[in-house]
Amino acid sequence: MYQYNNNDQTLIEERVAQFRRQTESFLKGEISDDQFRALRLMNGLYVQTHAPMLRIAGPYGLLNSKQLRKLAHIARTYDKNYCHFTTRQNIQFNWPQLERVPDILEELASVQMHAIQTSGNCLRNTSSDHLAGVCIDEIEDPRPYCEIIRQWTTLHPEFAYLPRKFKIAVSGAKHDRAATQFHDIGLHLVKNDAGEIGFKVLVGGGLGRTPIIGQVIRPYLEKKHLLSYLEAILRIYNLFGRRDNKYKARIKILVKEAGMEKFVGLVEKEWLLIRDDLELGVDRIEAMKAYFAPPAYQADAAQDTSYAQHQLNNKAFATWVKYNTADHKVVGYRAAFISLKAPDSPPGDMTDTQLDAVADLADQYSFGEIRSTHRQNLILADVKQADLFPLWQQLDTLKLATPNIGTATDMICCPGLDFCSLANASSIGVAKEINEALDDIDYLHDIGDVKINMSGCMNGCAHQSVGHIGILGVDKKGAEWYQLTLGGSSENEAAIGERLGPAVAKDEVTKAITTILDVYIKQRQDDESFLDMVKRVGITPFKEQVYADN
Repeated sequence: MYQYNNNDQTLIEERVAQFRRQTESFLKGEISDDQFRALRLMNGLYVQTHAPMLRIAGPYGLLNSKQLRKLAHIARTYDKNYCHFTTRQNIQFNWPQLERVPDILEELASVQMHAIQTSGNCLRNTSSDHLAGVCIDEIEDPRPYCEIIRQWTTLHPEFAYLPRKFKIAVSGAKHDRAATQFHDIGLHLVKNDAGEIGFKVLVGGGLGRTPIIGQVIRPYLEKKHLLSYLEAILRIYNLFGRRDNKYKARIKILVKEAGMEKFVGLVEKEWLLIRDDLELGVDRIEAMKAYFAPPAYQADAAQDTSYAQHQLNNKAFATWVKYNTADHKVVGYRAAFISLKAPDSPPGDMTDTQLDAVADLADQYSFGEIRSTHRQNLILADVKQADLFPLWQQLDTLKLATPNIGTATDMICCPGLDFCSLANASSIGVAKEINEALDDIDYLHDIGDVKINMSGCMNGCAHQSVGHIGILGVDKKGAEWYQLTLGGSSENEAAIGERLGPAVAKDEVTKAITTILDVYIKQRQDDESFLDMVKRVGITPFKEQVYADN
């Protein structure tokens, strides 16, 4: 894990001091709301329905136990004893007092954390595969390149006021677990015909009110040209991106309106002007890789026999292993998911007690490291098989061992009307109702891989457009209604969900979801997945049943 040097630490400490002065000036009435708005957004501070919301960067999803304990302390001291993990691997606090936000930022700086560029029209937190470095399908660990990009993007003077927010995702595996095709820029580590590793570059992806799948702008880019090519894309976007309409300001609209051929031409021309001045040297890459060297794995970890025996003796543990752990590239280890989707808890939320406890578990079982995922869960990525049973027992007591990763109750859910001032409809309460209707674990496991994503507004923070089942809250004359989509995916075969039909009322959403799942169970072929069935039969069978009484 990357460790700050003196320059890094000085930068964030000076930024805290700067924002403290700005906040004090605002509270004294020396600067206006509009003036302060730009300043607070640069520091991750939003104004929500009930209180400010502070978004903290989780660079490519990595946290250490010391940082997790600091989040627990902040939750107790400055908030209402919990925090929220987002789909972009960030952390949010929903109840801080404005005058105390600089104190929170100062606390974060003490553990190498910050909220810089987590909001506003700037380069946002770079995200990546939550199994980076441990997954068996990896071409190369993307995390060193994520960190290089993070350093390049932080307070980049040319891109502080872009037409709109800008997001970059990096994947180093064959299976895309980072939704790279729905980012402004998606980067895939790939091999060329000579066996050399470089980047496939995608551009123009995005979600929100106009979901678009990104296109390949360059099939292969040498590593040394990574930053220069990113800079060229950003320069063209900054020059030609629309600033007259925020709904048409994202790079996806620029690419669509200009056409890919013209956009590529503009980028390539700009790139030739700067390519030789911004090369990424081998020495820098190797120095960054050293921060992400494998931990001290136990050589004889695979010799343990208790792991298999516990699975034979304990059905609940075996179920948890099946759904909440993943293969590891080192024999004798597994990656263990920590489910933040207990039936009676808002998706993605974690209490201060849980944060402290997981920090202890990370120290005990996973080299002190924790990762956040794109589905609002956490991972201990390096757990010995022999340690999985005691880990599971402790997670179970913390209500963090619900065996539902990849199932219908592993829902992505935004805060909705409960907190967000942009929302048109509630999300958390609807998610709870769906969970209660699907509380039979055997039923969930029989259904298999079903990804339900629910957003309270068109901004799509919960990625409803790419859910196997998407739920979007809309306002109808002051009432909460919900549009349903089927067949979306943010993985390799990316797809945007197709609208099922008219929006359904709030009290009909759960019934609609259970009806959709019942149609799937009755009409699937053998072990056919939900997504494969939708591809095979289309949405008509689901539509006929959901709207049967209309």
